[in-house]
Amino acid sequence: MTTAKPDARSSPTGGSNSARSGRGGHSRLCRRVSGTLALTLALLSVGGLYTILAPQPQTAHAQDDPALVRQGEQLYNNACISCHGANLQGVPDRGPSLIGTGEAAVYFQVSTGRMPAARQEAQNAEKPVRFTPEEIDAMGAFVQANGGGPMVPRGDLGGGDPARGGEMFRLNCASCHQFTGRGIALSSGKFAPAIKDVNAQQIYSSMITGPQNMPKFSDRQITPEEKRDIIAYIESVTENRNNPGGYALGGYGPFPEGLIAWIVGISALVAVTLWIGSKA
Repeated sequence: MTTAKPDARSSPTGGSNSARSGRGGHSRLCRRVSGTLALTLALLSVGGLYTILAPQPQTAHAQDDPALVRQGEQLYNNACISCHGANLQGVPDRGPSLIGTGEAAVYFQVSTGRMPAARQEAQNAEKPVRFTPEEIDAMGAFVQANGGGPMVPRGDLGGGDPARGGEMFRLNCASCHQFTGRGIALSSGKFAPAIKDVNAQQIYSSMITGPQNMPKFSDRQITPEEKRDIIAYIESVTENRNNPGGYALGGYGPFPEGLIAWIVGISALVAVTLWIGSKA
């Protein structure tokens, strides 16, 4: 007597195992596909956000005017190449590299007479300007075209809020330039110069290039609007524009004011004492 073997295909247990195995493989495949799609979507989103939010590179717009760049190259070869090198790479113990400094640094240094300099020193002081505005623009165009970097701000830099600019100035600048922009001496022969006889473009260019001992302030540290506010504040307190008392006393703040008050007060007290003594 023979007993028929149960057919696996007809077995409930065998059928359910096969169904679960099929569903498990399909679900694993779906998870892998969905994970790949999610990763791809995340990478595309990050790339898109970086493209939108990242600062734009400083492009050399001066290349649109080859004649200006050629003129700047001639001026550079005559006045700058011995210290900064043929390729803007700098010369040891003579001058730093100009790669990445941009036309803004050229404009500030040359338009204030700090460059060209006879030698490298702890601090380059202002001197009479040797080049015309057109020649300064040409040299800036050459450096911008070959080294890149921050560019001179165009357009009107006025219209800032001097009250808000005063807060930013006291927070970021007053420790070296004093709150009225008079400047102070630093260590090792360095000093923070007085902010006077400068225009808005020079002030803005100094903030984005950080000449000599001054730090650079990117647009993420101080926004362009805040930079314009600082310029408005500087213009409001320089050139004797903010002297409600009638005399600035050098603009050095409470020390000379207190000294004058003490001298005048003591003198008045002595005079009154002598007058009372003469009447006694």
